[in-house]
Amino acid sequence: MAELTHTSRKFNIDSVADAEATPNQNLPWAELGLKENEYKRVEEILGRRPTGAELAMYSVMWSEHCSYKSSKVHLRQFGEKVTEAMKEHLLVGIGENAGVVDIGDGWAVTFKVESHNHPSFVEPYQGAATGVGGIVRDIISMGARPVAIMDPLRFGAIDHPDTARLVHGIVSGIGGYGNSLGLPNIGGEVVFDAVYQGNPLVNALAVGVLRHEDIRLANASGVGNRVVLFGARTGGDGIGGASVLASESFDDTKPSKRPAVQVGDPFAEKVLIECCLELFKASVVEGIQDLGAAGISCATSELASNGDGGMHVELTRVLLRDPSLTPGEILMSESQERMMAVVTPENAGAFEAVMAKWAVEYSWLGEVTDTGRLIIEWDGEKIVDVDPRTVAHDGPVYERPYHRPAWLDAVQSDSFAGQQPEDLRAAVLELMASPNMCSKDWVTNQFDRYVQGNTALAMPDDAGVVRVDEETGLGVAISTDANGRYSYLNPYEGARLALAEAYRNVATSGARPLAVTDCLNFGSPEDPEVMWQFAETVRGLADACQELGIPVTGGNVSLYNQTGGVAIHPTPVVGVLGVFDDVARRTPSGWREDGQAIYLVGTTRDELDGSEWANLRGHLGGQPPTVDLTAERTLAAILVNCSRDGMVDGAHDLSEGGLAAVLCEMALRFNVGARIGLDELCERDGIDAFTALFSESQSRAVVSVPRSEEVRFNDMCTARNFPAMRIGVVDAENQALDVQGFFNLPLEQLREAHEGTLQQHFG
Repeated sequence: MAELTHTSRKFNIDSVADAEATPNQNLPWAELGLKENEYKRVEEILGRRPTGAELAMYSVMWSEHCSYKSSKVHLRQFGEKVTEAMKEHLLVGIGENAGVVDIGDGWAVTFKVESHNHPSFVEPYQGAATGVGGIVRDIISMGARPVAIMDPLRFGAIDHPDTARLVHGIVSGIGGYGNSLGLPNIGGEVVFDAVYQGNPLVNALAVGVLRHEDIRLANASGVGNRVVLFGARTGGDGIGGASVLASESFDDTKPSKRPAVQVGDPFAEKVLIECCLELFKASVVEGIQDLGAAGISCATSELASNGDGGMHVELTRVLLRDPSLTPGEILMSESQERMMAVVTPENAGAFEAVMAKWAVEYSWLGEVTDTGRLIIEWDGEKIVDVDPRTVAHDGPVYERPYHRPAWLDAVQSDSFAGQQPEDLRAAVLELMASPNMCSKDWVTNQFDRYVQGNTALAMPDDAGVVRVDEETGLGVAISTDANGRYSYLNPYEGARLALAEAYRNVATSGARPLAVTDCLNFGSPEDPEVMWQFAETVRGLADACQELGIPVTGGNVSLYNQTGGVAIHPTPVVGVLGVFDDVARRTPSGWREDGQAIYLVGTTRDELDGSEWANLRGHLGGQPPTVDLTAERTLAAILVNCSRDGMVDGAHDLSEGGLAAVLCEMALRFNVGARIGLDELCERDGIDAFTALFSESQSRAVVSVPRSEEVRFNDMCTARNFPAMRIGVVDAENQALDVQGFFNLPLEQLREAHEGTLQQHFG
């Protein structure tokens, strides 16, 4: 092997010529996460053993996290079940860094949710911070300006000794990175459940805005065009980070699966955002790709594979923070705040001028070729010679065996029959102080929700809303939702319920639902029962999207979320994006004006299986609530039209915690009380007061209606044959939630119970 010098250090470089001359040399393919059959396939593709650098590339790009090798066969349904009508607003779909949808007036929005679960368990602050940074770079790479982020989070039991470490680190990481970028954090979820103890879920969503003509795609086209790496220098942090770490279950006997977590610098990313936007405005770049999981391995192979198919790169030109890195480590490094672009020779000077203006470092690595090969050299010696498609797109595809769990019949037959509480007042206080229903202000107050001045709604409202166009008021609403208990009981229905809730939340704010992104969090795909849960979830989500008429634009699959043999509940986080013609018409999730009528829209049934109340009683069994997507579409149409036409002043969907939670949250939103009567509702729906308050029946919302609009509101519901019942009135004077005949709960006492839980546990 040749001895080469780079940044004053010598390496033993394994070249292609060396690989051909030493076919029997042992390589650490297993330590890098490849299976034996996968390594043999690499040898077959190359017609020889791989070099060390090639092995590094295949190992990270064929990892579960990057290749989707266990999920591809199921994810195809998202494309197969898309109708032409669903594509009406879709500008860029699955396969690019993020989906893009048309929202009107020449504006487009790109959004996507991804996971950073395993890194966040190993190093909570940096794992969460770089999760935010990574998803934001996906948005930048589409040509968009990032305008907001969200963070669906799931932790273990709130009183477990390790939960505080994770909560403090992860929340600080999200806030530290997002706040420094100047991006409002407009929503998300915080859920506590012992099933996530060894595998917290840190999902991050970002949304960006752009004009139609500004869309950029990740491809390297144009023979002779130059390839450039710019942004932060490449270091040893994150080598094999997300790509390898997220591709196998945690196991204390395998320390090699705990590589270094990436380290983020939000201020470098802030500069990178402005730098990229200036490049786009000046039309300086032909193609662009962010560097996230798999680093340079991913960027070079995907750009080449998506373009003309050929690229030549000199790896010694990469600027390093750590001069001791080997070529394989440089290719695998997941150091943050880096981008790769393709630039014509004519635009090279303009590109360098933009870099100089923003003081961003860059290095010209090579050029686009027509060879159909990705050639990477080290001081002129060839260390990679591959067909880029075999690295980026034609990796292994597994049809994993799966079967319905034998234990599921017993679980589904174990319906909740817990004793009803004697004191409904105490039960409501217990519910609202519980870890999952309590106020999340302790978390969200650490995030800047209003920076940039375009946030119209944010937590604790049902959806986050941002203005896109100051002149017209055009804007978007986004909500993320999932219920792991529902999906545990019935994965197919659980996925449909997650979509229905996010769809309903967006409509409740007044926005017309338009598109979907998803982050599918599961245990090991090598477990046939987990794989069945995954297959059912994808089938349910694809079917539900088809019924609702909105497409999946992209997303993420996160597998191996288990420690040893204990998997998390299947947790399909679904994000729905909706559009406003004018965000001035958005509807907050609370009532304000004294004397307004309070209506419950929808039907309540005895549906307590999988509910928060059952969870508080330690029960998980039965079937989740029934979801009727035709009813969801009708309810959404009512809510959107009412918001647009000024018929409602406040609206809140019913989901976890049922009517009890919604009445409390609407009263606390603006600290305004109400008088509620349940007798007519109970008589109409054939239920008792306990069921009326705690059932989690779907396709329901509570709205506050000005008296002048009651006739119009009732006419709208009647015309659509959708049930709506007046259950109360806003009472601003009494400062209490008065459920007549059952309890009177002062708002001060309710707020104390609701807001004290996280403070008590995390200080």
